[in-house]
Amino acid sequence: MIQISTNNQIDEIISTGEPVLIYFSGENCSVCKVLKPKIDNEISNNFPEIKIYEVKADLYKEIASKFLVFSIPTILVFFDSKEFFRKGRNISISSFINELERPYSLFTN
Repeated sequence: MIQISTNNQIDEIISTGEPVLIYFSGENCSVCKVLKPKIDNEISNNFPEIKIYEVKADLYKEIASKFLVFSIPTILVFFDSKEFFRKGRNISISSFINELERPYSLFTN
């Protein structure tokens, strides 16, 4: 995952219109650390066109507040520069992957 540290970076990434996943985590969040490699692996294997980024919400509070992220981990998925959906806290990876299949196929073909 590529680290994001400024609002300008995240605005540029989203404005490209490409599929983007932003993973909001925290330095001392054990759930975030366990979930991160699983999400990274599943997205890379199943959805290769989605670019994956990470924001450390506890370090970059202005970015988290801009996207109304109040708990971690939170995942935001963007298609065509628009937030398509978000998942937070208790995330089922298999359910998340299933929900992503249809919009991914629509936006990337």
